[in-house]
Parts: sequence; C-alpha cells; structure tokens
Amino acid sequence: MKKLMGSYKMEKNFKNDFPIFKGKDIVYLDSAATSQKPACVLDAMRDFYKKSNANPYRGAYGLSVEATTVYNNARQSVADFLNAKESCEIIFTKNATESLNLIAYSYGLSYLKKGDEIVLTILEHHSNIVPWQKISKQTGAKLKYLYINKNFEIDEKEIEEKITKKTKVVCAVSVSNVTGTVNNIDKIIKKAHSVGAVAVVDISQSVAHSKFDVQKTNADFVAFSAHKMYGPLGIGVLYGKKELLEKMSPFLMGGDMIEYVYEQETTFAELPNKFEAGTQNVGGAVGLEAAIKYLNSIGFKEIEKHENELLSYAYKSLKKLPYVTIYSPEKNRSSVISFNIKNIHPHDVSTMLDMANICVRAGNHCAQPLTRFLGIDSTVRISFALYNDKSDVDKLILQIKNIYEKFKKYIEG
Repeated sequence: MKKLMGSYKMEKNFKNDFPIFKGKDIVYLDSAATSQKPACVLDAMRDFYKKSNANPYRGAYGLSVEATTVYNNARQSVADFLNAKESCEIIFTKNATESLNLIAYSYGLSYLKKGDEIVLTILEHHSNIVPWQKISKQTGAKLKYLYINKNFEIDEKEIEEKITKKTKVVCAVSVSNVTGTVNNIDKIIKKAHSVGAVAVVDISQSVAHSKFDVQKTNADFVAFSAHKMYGPLGIGVLYGKKELLEKMSPFLMGGDMIEYVYEQETTFAELPNKFEAGTQNVGGAVGLEAAIKYLNSIGFKEIEKHENELLSYAYKSLKKLPYVTIYSPEKNRSSVISFNIKNIHPHDVSTMLDMANICVRAGNHCAQPLTRFLGIDSTVRISFALYNDKSDVDKLILQIKNIYEKFKKYIEG
C-alpha cells in the first residue's frame, strides 16, 4: 500500500479510474463545479446507446421495453441510494437547478400566500434563491435568511429565532459551494417541521462525499445533479415525499406526463411520470446509476477518510501563507476551500494557475448574496474529489507562492 500522508494509506490510485487524466498532466481542483467521469460511467452510457437505445414507455416493441426497464432500474438505484421509501419519489430532471425550480413553482405557488415566510440560508446557490424570490413576489410571502457567524457557520440561535410559525418553507444547502461549511441539516429540518414547514435540501455539494438518507433526515424535498458525483452532465434528481408530490401540480407539460388529453382539459399521469414531460435522458440516468455503483463500490467511509485527510492538509498548507485569507471553517467543512491572495484578483490567480495546468474556480460561485455578506466580490475556490492527492496540493501551494512573488513588488511597492 502506498502512503499518501500522515497515517492514512490509500489502497489504490483512484485517478487511474478516470480516462481524462491519462496522458494529461493536470491538477483538477474544480469538482464542486463538475466532477470528472470514471470509465465505468462512460462505458455504461456507451453500452446503452449501442445496445438498448429506444424511447422508454412509448413503444410496445422489445427495444422500447428494454429501454423502459433500464430507465426504471436507474430510478430504483437512485431511490436505494437515498433510501427513499418508493422509487416513484424519484423525479429525473436535467439538473439540481430544474429540481429546485420544480419545487418552487409546483409547491410554492400553490401553497404560499401573503404573510407566509420562506427561510433560506445565506449559503445558498442562486438556484435556491432566485426561484424563491420570484415566488415570494407572486404570492406575497416574505423571504428571510439564516446568516453565518465568524466561523462561517449558522448558529443554532439563528435557526431557533428565524424559523417561526409564519415559516412555510425552509431551504438549506447541505454543504456550501463557497465556504465548504457543513450545515446542521438535522437541526434545520427538525425545527422546520416543528412549525409545520416543509424542508428543501440541496445536496449537490455533499452527494459525492457523504451519505444522505432521506428517511433518517426526514427531508421533504432533496435536489442534486449527477455531474457533481462522477455522473454525466444533463441529468439531475428531485426527491420528494410521495404525499407531497401527489398533491403538487406538474411543472412542465407535454408528452408522457399525461393520462388523457381532451380538447379543453387534460388529466395527468401517476408519479413519477407526472413530472417528467417529454423524452427523457435515459443515457444520463444510466450514467448516474453507474456513478452510484462506483461510489458504493468504494464506500463513503473510505471516501470521507481520503477526502478529509486531503482537505485538512490543504487547509493547513494554505494557513501557513500569511498573504492568504481563507473563507472556510477550520473544522466543520467538506470538499471545498475558498481563499484569496492579498491584493491579487482571483481571476488573475486562476489564470496563472491554469498556466501551470492547475484547474481552479474563480468568481462569486453563483452565490453573490454570500460573497456580499462576507464583504468580498469573489474568491479562488479549490474543491476535491477521489482523484486528488497530496501531490496536487503541493503543486498548488508551490504555484501560489510563485504567483505572490511575481506580484510582490507591485503589492508592497
């Protein structure tokens, strides 16, 4: 076994599972935006299109029946992955953004009214803010925010005081895509339910890093994208409790989400079809299923051990640099670290790192209310996955030092 760092030993080099790294000398530290895809995911999708490609549900011929079976099996795999009670509680979308919009429009428009309150954390991605802003304007409901403390965490006092009897919807990201903060989702959901509100959880930044059990957490709605968990682009998931989904109206209208269509009215299909209008991304669902199998084959205990050791090493390495400001908690974090180099714009840092074949994200990360709350415009963000190791961090730190030295004379005069 090859020693990675400290006392932790990595059984295998996960990078070998990902074809994109073969023949490329790159350090990929932007998995919070999009993770790379292992060969098993690419192979599964290729096999579907080679052997089983047809439109599910629409044909009585064998190939269409086979495509339907493949699609349904993928849905069951997602249900098992989240520990949903039934596979009909799993709705396929094109990404987490669509899933969150579906909740806002199908649930929010129907069940919110003037005087009600929607509570969001300041850590939310725009996808879980902007739809609710529109819903609040259309319904008269009020938006409230749970703010973070100096440790980039939401205090229990915020949860207890902001979620009240007027609260009808509470939205919380499991892990911030900017700070990496791990929210106390159990506490937030429990408080939401104590006042009769529904809880919406965006697990896009945690789904590849830690297990999320919808029954154990008792979440009402959960959203995530496959492309952040080693799956393909263009496929996402909405989980919703059956009793809630059944009383919600469809978000999109069209083929295959109907029961009967008359000239003046339409009746809708049962779950999950009611929310899946049009021809679906079956190949994407197959890729998502393969990604789930890949994660399960490694196990979240192993994944967390590997990534937490790496995250700790990166945090400590960055903290040693006096000209670096870190915007992430020291302990309660997962997969993401944001930082800035004194008086050097994040975009300049990102560009210079790219020249050294290091891929990072620079910007506000679709979280402008959060960066504004922090008093900054943007950050450099690094995010980790299974295919990262200590050498990636070492290369990053070396280049950060080089960048600062190049700018030093301009910064310090």
